[in-house]
Amino acid sequence: MNSFRFYNPTALYYGKGQIESHLAEEVTRYGKRVLLVYGGGSIKRNGLYDKVQHILADAGVTLFELSGVEPNPRLTTVHKGIDICHSENIDLILAVGGGSVLDCAKAIAMGAKYDGDVWDIYQRRGQATDALPLGTILTLAATGSEMNAGGVITNWETKEKLGGGSPYTFPKFSFCDPENTYTVPQDQTVYGACDMLAHCFEHYFHPTHHTPLQQHLIEAVIKTIVEHTKAALDNPHDYDARETLMYCSTMALNGMISMGINGDWACHAIEHEISAIYDIPHGGGLAIIFPQWMEHTKNVNPTRFATLATNVFGVDGAGKTDAELADIAIAKVRAFYQEIGAPQHLADYQIGDDQLERMASQAVRFGEIGNFKKLNKDDVFAILQASL
Repeated sequence: MNSFRFYNPTALYYGKGQIESHLAEEVTRYGKRVLLVYGGGSIKRNGLYDKVQHILADAGVTLFELSGVEPNPRLTTVHKGIDICHSENIDLILAVGGGSVLDCAKAIAMGAKYDGDVWDIYQRRGQATDALPLGTILTLAATGSEMNAGGVITNWETKEKLGGGSPYTFPKFSFCDPENTYTVPQDQTVYGACDMLAHCFEHYFHPTHHTPLQQHLIEAVIKTIVEHTKAALDNPHDYDARETLMYCSTMALNGMISMGINGDWACHAIEHEISAIYDIPHGGGLAIIFPQWMEHTKNVNPTRFATLATNVFGVDGAGKTDAELADIAIAKVRAFYQEIGAPQHLADYQIGDDQLERMASQAVRFGEIGNFKKLNKDDVFAILQASL
């Protein structure tokens, strides 16, 4: 494996009752003027908004609000949040929602302390040197944003969707109560499962030599996601299934399963170009792209695909070559996506071939993407074309 330094300062509160017991003490540790960031209003319908309001009011906290964060959070919304932070002397940002809300809040936290446009950081033209403190209350198991420093923002005017972050944007604390995911729509539960699986796959397919523990840890997370997603879909109030998926989401992207390896991340780069133009759900786009990427790269290291088939999906490898097992693994991934109702083709979102050239070019604008296999523009175009 590669040499590495691990750093993750986020304090996690998992399970029932943690918000009532610990939210006030965590928030007031950083101040009394708080920007509450949330999305389309689901937290008002499920009672979480009122709960947070009452707890913080009793603690003497003054709340300011930024609502309406988009599923693919927009730069314009980030700018609104930064303006509030400046005008109201905000001490802490509290993001209540799913990964999009948390990503938006991270960008606001950086932008509030950045001398310039925060978009510079996402375009790799600037670097964060500080950020406002950030806390989160998670309502969707998907992105792992509750315990990592990264996030993705969309510039709708230029049709760009870019990732960014810094050591300063790790949440100071995160509350993860599975009961807050009970009211998540079924399609969002599906997209969440696809997103966390994609994070596992991005780590699993890598070129780093001799990483047996990382491999088995990733396989365990993948297998657990596969085993529990259907239960959460069949019964949205299945606490055990929701709790397990929420934990898988965190573990898939908090650095614990990726120490000492260089993950691939080409599929995320490709999907970002699709949703930058078409504004589709991130998890849905990943479910479409990943099987096509697997087909495109399976000959690089068929053994890695073979272990996915045998160790995760329980395929008997006796008498089968690694190449044969690779094909079976890809078929198993496709079958799982189909079973849970994930999209299979770009056509499921009424996306045709008119923007393929642009998306392929944009995906590699900073250079070739991926580590398992380096992809150039032609590779990306082929994957997109196969995804139609």
